[in-house]
Formats: sequence, C-alpha cells, structure tokens
Amino acid sequence: MMKKFLAVLLCGTMLAGTLCLAGCGGSDDKSDESAKTEDAGDEGSAEGGSNLEESKALLEEAIATLKTTDNQDMMAAGNPADVPEAVGTPEELEALEDTDVDKWHYMEYLDWDESEDAEFPASPADGQKGKHVILIVHGAHAWTTCYSEAFEAACEAVGMTCDVYDPNWDQSTQDGYVDQAINEQPDAIVLIPVSADHAAQQFKKINDAGIPAFCSNTLPEASAMNQIMAYTGPNDWAQMRKLASTLGEAIDGKGGVCYITHNVGTSPYYARTFGPMSTLASEYPDIKHLDVQSPGFEATAVKQVVSDWITKYGDELNAIVLADDSDQAIGAVEACKAAGRDDIVIVAAGISKQGAELIQSGDIKMASYQSCQADAGLAVRTVAEYFCGEKIARVSYLATDVIDADNVEEFLPCQW
Repeated sequence: MMKKFLAVLLCGTMLAGTLCLAGCGGSDDKSDESAKTEDAGDEGSAEGGSNLEESKALLEEAIATLKTTDNQDMMAAGNPADVPEAVGTPEELEALEDTDVDKWHYMEYLDWDESEDAEFPASPADGQKGKHVILIVHGAHAWTTCYSEAFEAACEAVGMTCDVYDPNWDQSTQDGYVDQAINEQPDAIVLIPVSADHAAQQFKKINDAGIPAFCSNTLPEASAMNQIMAYTGPNDWAQMRKLASTLGEAIDGKGGVCYITHNVGTSPYYARTFGPMSTLASEYPDIKHLDVQSPGFEATAVKQVVSDWITKYGDELNAIVLADDSDQAIGAVEACKAAGRDDIVIVAAGISKQGAELIQSGDIKMASYQSCQADAGLAVRTVAEYFCGEKIARVSYLATDVIDADNVEEFLPCQW
C-alpha cells in the first residue's frame, strides 16, 4: 500500500537565521489552472498585488538568513550550466566505450533540443505566499530525510505549504504518487526521479495536467527537460570528475581502481561511476579499471564486496571509488582494516557525518561536497521565483568542492 507522508507544522519561527528543520502543513487553497505559454521564464504580470510584495519580502529574507547546519547559505543562487559542443549524435556517442568521456555528453550536460520544448504553465506572477507544493522524493535514506526537512523549512520561510511523498526507491510507487499529486492539483510539483530514463514520462504527465513541474537533485535524461520548468541540484558529473582527478594524482596515475555504485538506473549511478571512470581513463591512461559492483548501501554488503576484491586483486587494487560516504564507506573501511590494507585509497561522494569522521581519522582520503540542505533550498527558491514572475534558469547547479583532512573542519557539523 502506498504510504503518504504528510508534513505537519513543527516550527513557527526561524531563529537568528539558523535552519529550523520544520514541517509544513497541507493547504486547501488552490490557484486556478495557469494559462500556458511557450516561455516559462517570461516576466510575469506586475499586477501581483500585496501578496506579490509580501512574497518577495519573505523570499529576500529567507535568502539572506537561512543557513545550513554547517553554516553555509541555504538558499544561495545556483550556478549556470556550461554546455560544450557535442562531438556526435546521441546514437553515435552511445556506441563509445564506457571509459570515453564523450559517451556521457548528453547525460552529463542535459544537452536537450529546446525547439522540442512543450508549452509550460505561465507564472501567475502573484507571489509564492499561500501556494501549495508537493515534493516527491526518490527513497528512504538519511540524506533524503535531511533534504525533506530542509525543503519543508524553506517552504515555511517563504510562506508556502508542502506535502512530501516517499516511494522508497520503487518506480511503480513513485508513478502512483505522481498520479496522486496531479489529482490533488497543487500549485507545483517537485520531483526527484527514481530513474533517469523514466523521468520524461513522469514530467510529461505533470506538465500535460497544467501543473508546473520542477526536477530536483537527480538529473533526468536530457529529453525529459522538454517537459520540465527547471532542474536544480548538484552538478554530480563535475564534482565526481574533480574528485577523480584528485584521486589520480594521489595514486601517481598508476594502479587499479574498483567502483561501488549508487542504485542502478539513477542519475547518481551514472555520474558517480562513469564520471570518475572516464575521467581517470582520460587523464591517467595507466590506471586499470578492475571492477564495478552495485551492492546497495548496507555496510555489511559493501564490506563483503571489498573483501572479495582484496582477495581477488591483491596488491593490484590501489583505490576504491564509492557513491556514498556513509554506510558504503564504513563497509569499505572495515574490509580494508580486516585485511590489513591501509594502502588502499578510498574516496566517496559525500559528505555525511560518518564520511567526515572517516576523513578526519584518515580512513578515507577525500569526498565531494554536496549540500542536501542547499539542494532543497535552491529548489524552493526557484519555485518561489517562478511564482513571483521572475525569469528562472532552466538548469541551475549547486556549488561543489572536494573535502579532505585539510579543509574538513570548514564543513562541520555535517548536515546528515
């Protein structure tokens, strides 16, 4: 049975600009269905009235005061997309080897054909205050809990209400939530897709219903952008390529590398596996790519996989790339310690409390910085700006960094 997670009002105020992990209640107020227009980013009507002015003031205050747990700006502006020219058609690039950087162009850069964009609901340009948003996440995880709480807090700060649905990584359940959300006719739907290659169908259904559709956190396939008002979230490919470059330098451009993936089919699966793999192949051709496994996120399962690698590859195994710096990292570290292999360099996508502690102890070398709270904040900011009639970027990325022992203290306490 599908379970609906209804958020409730938990926090009435934001104290001294510090993030209050609050919930938001549902709302019976629904706006009339928006008229459609080809350009969702056009400036809206100036006749938003007092609600528009109040909305802009609330948004401005939230942007200026809301902070993440590690004292970063929670609702900072995103970074624009920088899309290089493709060297071939999608079909031509698909035929390339997995280790070829060019193969992943269309997935990495969301290089879609804007001439095929659907008509998008026009902004009412009357402000976000009083609007109701439904957030559909991908699945249960400590990261997701942190993101959802931050999303709720940001909505409350700008005067919106929200409900949060969690399908627990099941595609059919998420599809059911999409249908349920459409039937409830919210003012907007924000979706974190379970599967990148299924997202286009989901967003088309939302857009066809006349509801503004926003994609957050995980990248859809490029063609899905034809149905999406905007994508906001991490530039997962860029941050994993940066992490891989640093890893290659750390192991002197030699040795063998194994990869533990994210859930198969998700955009983090592709970015956190083939991003570092193709980067290492391009920049350090002497590095060998030994194996790729997808044991999930349980520490015990990851520990078994890494133990098997150590037995199979011996001294040939020099580094491990993880899609997660929490339970996956714990399992990998435990396997290396049990085998007496303190020479294996471990890096991960992060950063969690466990990951930070493992960096501090020296058990993992480094992790990418990805703020789940700023991820949520950027999504809410973009939705609010849309309701205020402002021009919004179709793709907007979070800032990223590589965290190691030298700078980990700057990102504490961790967000999850």
